[in-house]
Amino acid sequence: MYGWGVSLMCLLMGLLVSASAQQVLFDFEKEEHLKEVVRNDVRIQRVPAGGKLSGQALQVEFQPAEWPNVMFRPAQAWNWTRAGTLAIDIYNPNNEPVWFGIRVDDDPRADGWNYCRQATTTIGAGETQTYVLPLAFNPMDFGMRGLPPLAQGGGILLGVANPHKLNLSHIVAFQVFLHRPTRPITLHIDNIRLIEGSAPVKGIVDRFGQWAGGDWPGKVKDEADLRRRRQQEEQELRRFPTLPDRDEYGGWKSGPKLQATGYFRTAKHDGKWWLVTPAGTLFVSLGMDCVHTGDATFITGREEMFTWLPEEGSPLAKHIGYQSGVHSGPVKEGKTINWYALNLQRKYGENYKPLWMDVTLRRLRSWGFNTIANWSDWDFHRNGRVPYVGTAHIGGDHARVSSGSDYWGRMHDPFDPKFEQSVRNSLRPVVQHIGDDPWCIGYFVDNELSWAGAGEEGGRYGLAYGTLQEDAANSPAKRAFVQQLRQKYGQIEKLNAAWNTSFASWEELEKPQKLQPPSTDARRQDFAEFVKSFARQYFRTVRQVLKELAPNHLYLGCRFAWYGQDAVEAAAEYCDVISFNIYAPRVEHERYAILKGLDKPAIIGEFHFGALDRGMFHTGLVAAKDQRDRARMYKDYLTSVLTHPNFVGCHWFQYNDQPLTGRWFDGENYNIGFVTVTDTPYPEMVQAAREIHGEAYRIRSSSSR
Repeated sequence: MYGWGVSLMCLLMGLLVSASAQQVLFDFEKEEHLKEVVRNDVRIQRVPAGGKLSGQALQVEFQPAEWPNVMFRPAQAWNWTRAGTLAIDIYNPNNEPVWFGIRVDDDPRADGWNYCRQATTTIGAGETQTYVLPLAFNPMDFGMRGLPPLAQGGGILLGVANPHKLNLSHIVAFQVFLHRPTRPITLHIDNIRLIEGSAPVKGIVDRFGQWAGGDWPGKVKDEADLRRRRQQEEQELRRFPTLPDRDEYGGWKSGPKLQATGYFRTAKHDGKWWLVTPAGTLFVSLGMDCVHTGDATFITGREEMFTWLPEEGSPLAKHIGYQSGVHSGPVKEGKTINWYALNLQRKYGENYKPLWMDVTLRRLRSWGFNTIANWSDWDFHRNGRVPYVGTAHIGGDHARVSSGSDYWGRMHDPFDPKFEQSVRNSLRPVVQHIGDDPWCIGYFVDNELSWAGAGEEGGRYGLAYGTLQEDAANSPAKRAFVQQLRQKYGQIEKLNAAWNTSFASWEELEKPQKLQPPSTDARRQDFAEFVKSFARQYFRTVRQVLKELAPNHLYLGCRFAWYGQDAVEAAAEYCDVISFNIYAPRVEHERYAILKGLDKPAIIGEFHFGALDRGMFHTGLVAAKDQRDRARMYKDYLTSVLTHPNFVGCHWFQYNDQPLTGRWFDGENYNIGFVTVTDTPYPEMVQAAREIHGEAYRIRSSSSR
């Protein structure tokens, strides 16, 4: 899987274990193996195994539902204290990739984050693969989301999505699940087994920040490699400076001409939404996130992982830094190294930044990207060669509210009078830096906020549940919610009858209250109305301030990740473009049918695919089989966006691979770049981008409405 040298490296690390170190839990050769199976919105049967599996397998047909899953639950808790990992063989008989997850629970209260270990990935069409979930160790124990491969049992060692440390002496269930399939999806599951073993982490990083344990096409061997590749790429960029039929902004040069306003705007043309360039040409935003000189990774506490580090006082030692205040991981502060920036210095020289920026702008135009997207270096503002977006995040000391799913933090309380000033203070610096530049498309404000969380309908009412848990004495949102209810019901008895509750007075409701689902119909309606009023207050405030500071630029929304329909409907009222981060093999049009009714343009702020065939340890949120499959998936995803009448663009996350040993603040170490840690472009991705980007305007204009 990882190229030459894998077996030798694993032998040197002493990772190979005997067959006796495996314990088979279920191989489905016997009917009795179905006794501990619980069906949750699935249909199951034993069938002859498909793909590369043999014997009998469990065929699972996942039905359209929120979280359909096949769960294995013993009468008494299992003791897995000797296990290092859980391995499962899976065959995908479908003609398209399938996103799925594996979860192990050590308590009946498990909810996907607490009391469990969970990982998600994607299996390719027609693919058979072994997936290995760490049990005794967590990649984040080492500051990484994914770890080097284990030899025993083969397969893909999955990165873990949550930090819970399992109680292996008390395993109450494990499951394979999907999320919201739009139609029945079938997988074959077989050979579920426990494997002993631990994580191999010593000496895994070479002097270029690459994996030391394998070889693959494109791996850098010495500094001469870097210089030679720079010369070769220069020739390629001269041959392919830009795509044909593009104007200076990357718009459709020979396409229909609309009114030129001097700034980017939106317009509906021929039944489909478009962006329009300052010159009046039609434009689909094909963007690249995180165009910057790389993220640092911790050295402190992990020195044994590195085979080489720059000597103190040497020219390359300036890429050694110090960080503190991490989002997650075992190291909270300490020395770091930025391998990508270090390699840029090796490749372009001491004054590498302006040379790298020039090459990067040329690359983007050559590859057909026409937008420098979120999280990118501010030095690209006002660059005059490639359009870009502004990125702002609202900070400040205003109140906040939990939705029950607060991965990046609790939600802003927009009812707090301090919130408007927080918005103003947060937007002003980036707006002042950009000014009235016509090359700026618009602004993303905030990212993946906690719009949804606990409760019914995919957490749609999470903010209502969270607000009720606040004390009205110090929660403006709670006061607004209680006032809404008092206006509707007047008497607390009428609320109690509608909600099936027993509050003694409105004053009691103002105190923290923890209600549990399911709700009555009336309570769900009240929750939905509150969440929409909450969202309206948020989007109205942000729009008012943004349009005051940057009246000529678009408000591109908050990049939804967790959300309900109420928040999306409110965003449509105030945002020029609604934005979503959509991590999936492709955009399923039926999932975004709400956009048709709202008749608003939408844009995708993040998506990616990764593979494990070029020395990286984690695929990212959506997995591909290899780089060729990754390139194919890129073209398929773009096609699904271009043929949707509401989407006006999509932005790839991100420009370069993340550090092999995890970025310092959260351990992400995904193969999601168009370039490697050595600034080497992935040729498969470049070719795919040129091909699909070159066809983008034809596909967009010819697709059905």
